[in-house]
Amino acid sequence: MPFLKSHTDKSGPGDIFQAYPEIYRHWAEMGQQLINGPSPLTPGEREMIQGFTAGLLGCQFAYVAHSAAAVARGIEPGVVEKLVANVATAPVSAKLKPLLALVRKLVLQPNDITQSDADAVFAAGWDEAAYHSAVAATARMTFMTKIVHAHGFIPMTPERAKAAAEHRAKAGYVGLYPKLGKLDALASSNSQHRAGCAL
Repeated sequence: MPFLKSHTDKSGPGDIFQAYPEIYRHWAEMGQQLINGPSPLTPGEREMIQGFTAGLLGCQFAYVAHSAAAVARGIEPGVVEKLVANVATAPVSAKLKPLLALVRKLVLQPNDITQSDADAVFAAGWDEAAYHSAVAATARMTFMTKIVHAHGFIPMTPERAKAAAEHRAKAGYVGLYPKLGKLDALASSNSQHRAGCAL
């Protein structure tokens, strides 16, 4: 069972987001831009990094959710699981492997990151924007695993994760949470009202 009385067996981070919309509206907007905005990495590759990070951190809830999200965005089923087992033998492109090796080290041995890790990413043909995308996706998921672990959220079934992933792919990170959208509309309305008063 989740640790808070206000949560149920089907609760997840979305319950936290909608309980504190003034905080998490901005987090959801960041997630939308980070995963679905412009980047040398595809949305699927960024979701794959999130699932990979969650798997390395042992966060089953996020691992199941974002492995499904990666598949919904075009990544082959089972790839995230194979990355967690061994980046070197996982069925991903040779170009991706130095980037994913960086992610693994950033999760498990962050104090050991050196110039050579960054240089390996650039030598594979990635630019600084790709480097940032991978690092930021890793950081986002690291934060999310703390939210999940601290609340004792129960992992979704594969069927529910698949449906949620398909919805996420269509709705985006802000559209997943109706209260956040309402808060955006209210903020926009208030802004327009203030602008009208200024006239």
